[in-house]
Amino acid sequence: MDICPKCGLPKEACVCQEITKEEQKIKVTTESKRFGKIATIISGFSKDIDLKNVAKMLKSELACGGTVKDNHIELQGDHRKKVKQALVNFGFPESSISE
Repeated sequence: MDICPKCGLPKEACVCQEITKEEQKIKVTTESKRFGKIATIISGFSKDIDLKNVAKMLKSELACGGTVKDNHIELQGDHRKKVKQALVNFGFPESSISE
């Protein structure tokens, strides 16, 4: 049985991920890339969040491409309106997400 080193609970009952989701200050912006393409930048995640997993879920939910770079997520296209609702569905509190 694996024990979480942070909270001391078994891995199945670990609440560390939920606590870190509540402490985030996520910022959603857009940036103009090469050839006039728009990219949505989602930043403000702490080191405890699995960014690759969050990016994978967002890309699947929004049907777009994207990547994880320098502790932020880049999505292809302008998804500012949809990203906030998608992050809320994944368990991030709506009050911690700003546009």
